[in-house]
Amino acid sequence: MSVLIGVIADDFTGATDIANTLSKEGMRVVQVIGVPEPDATVDADAVVVALKSRTAPLQDAISWSMDALEWLLAAGAQQIIFKYCSTFDSTPQGNIGPVADALRDRLSAGPTVICPAFPENGRTVEGGHLMVNGVPLHESPMRDHPLTPMWDSDLSALMSAQSQGDVDLIPLDTVRAGRDAIETALAETAADYVVVDAVSVDDLRAIGRALSDAKLVTGGSGISVGLPQNFLDAGQLSALHAPQAPKVTGRQVILAGSASVATQGQVAYAAARMPAFEVELDRIAQEPDYAEQIARWAWDHSAAAPVMIYGTSSNDVLRRNQEKYGAARAGEMLETTLSDVAVRLAAQGFDTFVVAGGETSGAVVSALNVSTLRICTEIAPGVPWCEVEGARTQAIALKSGNFGAESFFLDALEML
Repeated sequence: MSVLIGVIADDFTGATDIANTLSKEGMRVVQVIGVPEPDATVDADAVVVALKSRTAPLQDAISWSMDALEWLLAAGAQQIIFKYCSTFDSTPQGNIGPVADALRDRLSAGPTVICPAFPENGRTVEGGHLMVNGVPLHESPMRDHPLTPMWDSDLSALMSAQSQGDVDLIPLDTVRAGRDAIETALAETAADYVVVDAVSVDDLRAIGRALSDAKLVTGGSGISVGLPQNFLDAGQLSALHAPQAPKVTGRQVILAGSASVATQGQVAYAAARMPAFEVELDRIAQEPDYAEQIARWAWDHSAAAPVMIYGTSSNDVLRRNQEKYGAARAGEMLETTLSDVAVRLAAQGFDTFVVAGGETSGAVVSALNVSTLRICTEIAPGVPWCEVEGARTQAIALKSGNFGAESFFLDALEML
């Protein structure tokens, strides 16, 4: 069966986010890690290619995205989604704009929607401005992001700073007028990109239904909610699929590397309820066998309960570490250590991994040599359980730093 929807995601947690949305909407969804080999085949209605391109050097981000596009087109994908974060994580130089420009050029796409809205997690687009829980993006905690601090909430301004295209707006009243009104607005604009307001899931569904003929769609995971129904209506999707929970029985570990406020709260909640080990950057720098020490601790404490290993720290500690080691180096040290620990634990028989943080998720999945994830049941909006396809069944959840309730980690494990 040919792939109907192909997704190019700029980080691993964002990939599982949109894969989860498409799965909830009834599609059989597979997430692949990196661009597959040219002759690789996937049996799914939608395939999400997870890249680690959000903060990669610009030319690498473009090259990887174009390779993903060519593979998806060869697999038969009829519609392409460029999925980026619902907080539009980027710098004035990219990478969202330049990647979108390259994809538009290759596809000869018409006016292309920009809509990072994800109302279930508090992200809305109102008057062309991106809001986070009712606060303009640049006034939210994203203003202090260590890699992509956001300086504006105006999506037209953000996109214009990094793209070669003109940007227009479809306001909320047009969206609320329904599919026909949205289609008319898209047909009448002369712009390359169109920011579309959305403050509810119903808004997103109307937008998606209006994009049945779009070659390229860009946005957060919410932009995909109306798309599967288009293929069902066209007779190209034979039936809707109900996701199932993965079946695993081994030891469980939480690996938290995100420094987000949400993850800080989740770590504190879990640490009061299970064995927890805090990773210290100074010890990483000073003790060559530190990862082995952590893995031994996890084995000793995990027979009767899940364990948590975390490098999540307060903003003060994060700044101190960045001043001492440099922002990029500090992040790399933590990611490398957590991924090294994950490999050691997998070798010991751990089969359930909950990973928090986009960069940490990318490092862990890569270290575990995971190539394909089948999307299973939803834990929380934007975060599904995934089943690792391979010789040994493993369950893995990749959580964006800002997603999930305070009890997320425990909720996830209780589902299994």
